[in-house]
Amino acid sequence: MIHDVNEGETTTLTAPGTGRPKTRYRYNYAIFATSGFTKEAQDYALAHQISLIDLSAPDFAVLRNLVQSAADKIHAALEAAPAGEQPKVHQLRAYLRGPLLDMYAEDAYLPDQFRRPLDGLAQALRTRSKLGLVLAFPAAPFVLGLASNDLYGFVNYAREHPTHAVRVRRLAQSASHPVWELRSAEHPDVYALRFSLPERVESWIVEQDEGMPSRTRYVKRSMLSTMTLYWMDGEHAQTFQLRYEPGELRVAG
Repeated sequence: MIHDVNEGETTTLTAPGTGRPKTRYRYNYAIFATSGFTKEAQDYALAHQISLIDLSAPDFAVLRNLVQSAADKIHAALEAAPAGEQPKVHQLRAYLRGPLLDMYAEDAYLPDQFRRPLDGLAQALRTRSKLGLVLAFPAAPFVLGLASNDLYGFVNYAREHPTHAVRVRRLAQSASHPVWELRSAEHPDVYALRFSLPERVESWIVEQDEGMPSRTRYVKRSMLSTMTLYWMDGEHAQTFQLRYEPGELRVAG
């Protein structure tokens, strides 16, 4: 599907007679999963530069449970409603996009039993205080999903300390994938940012330099040499950039 989209003429048409070349776009994709990825999927994603974001880690439990709870209520309402009164999936999506993306759809009306769980889901997602999912763009051909134990704790601290040292480590835990953690070096209890790497992805990073004796040190030096985080505050976007230097990782905002 990705090849079909990128090989097609995805262009923006210009007014006739302007002489301006058409703009062509190339799309890159990220796939989120709550149950991990097979080795075959990881290999395919690496070959085609598709970002894999694994939400099966314990840090994403709040997000998973929130969506599961809303989905259970929606399914129960669907089973109880007469066949002619069951909304279509696109209607549920259109309704949810309203509060999340400020989008209005004419067919977004839903009965109360369907609106209530979606309203609760949207409200929790908009607060973002406990969910703490941040997308980060490192110096690598993929995107990382960072889970924060206190999202606003990190954002507020970065605002007050636009440049500060950060400790990065690979956690020693039994999981389906390696988990990494970032904390402020000076105030480690203020926030924690964690991200996971599928095994094949981490192995691919390390294999770029077979002579590097330490996997952790090489991943820090290569993948974490720069990492950009975007924070949307209303219509204003704030950028935080993480830079790795020997012995430490710095966050600049």
